[in-house]
Amino acid sequence: MRTDYHSHILPKIDDGAKDVEMSMKMLEILKTQGIERVIATPHFYLHKQKSVSDFLRKRDNALKKIDSSPLEIVTGAEVAIEHGLSEVKDIEKLAITGTNLILLEFPYSHFAEWMIEEIHNVTYEHNLKPIIAHVHRYIPYYNKSDMEQILKIDAIFQVNNEALRIFKEKRLMKKLLKNDFPVVFGSDCHNLSSRKPNFDLLFKKIKENLLDESDFVFEKYSINK
Repeated sequence: MRTDYHSHILPKIDDGAKDVEMSMKMLEILKTQGIERVIATPHFYLHKQKSVSDFLRKRDNALKKIDSSPLEIVTGAEVAIEHGLSEVKDIEKLAITGTNLILLEFPYSHFAEWMIEEIHNVTYEHNLKPIIAHVHRYIPYYNKSDMEQILKIDAIFQVNNEALRIFKEKRLMKKLLKNDFPVVFGSDCHNLSSRKPNFDLLFKKIKENLLDESDFVFEKYSINK
């Protein structure tokens, strides 16, 4: 099932879709582009949220508003890596529903060892498999050595479709695919203009077997197998 692993299509919960109308239009575009399953990953910032349970309540309420979606919607979160993240109560509930996959976003700041430690603790203390969100987007912020450390993480690496438009990001994507890193694709769509659904970019450039491998990650890490 063709899957978008990273999207902000839920209405009025983060900096993504501003209302139900926009959410539905984004979903319709994804459908026309060949997507069948979209994983809704609203931002989760530990320093902004009251609790995981409060975030889940807001997410579920947003999901109910688009219950007539033309696509299968699976809930998850884009979880910012922060100090103490691995110690948060119910952190495992931010995993993609039905799997033990959790989408983690690095800070856009100087790289530090504690970030790797938090990922390690999230992984092994909570029995979760990390997906590193839009790994190519960290290139302007982290040096070559930092990026090498990130790529050594026992994780799946999520790539945004727009990476195909930027030379350095496209080069990293090709490196990941050539060296058989586990990769999943996502639109990271937020709206209908500057960050719209864009799987039309990907399907023109990526071989079908690589798309199939990306789609299968959901089933591979399903806890309902």
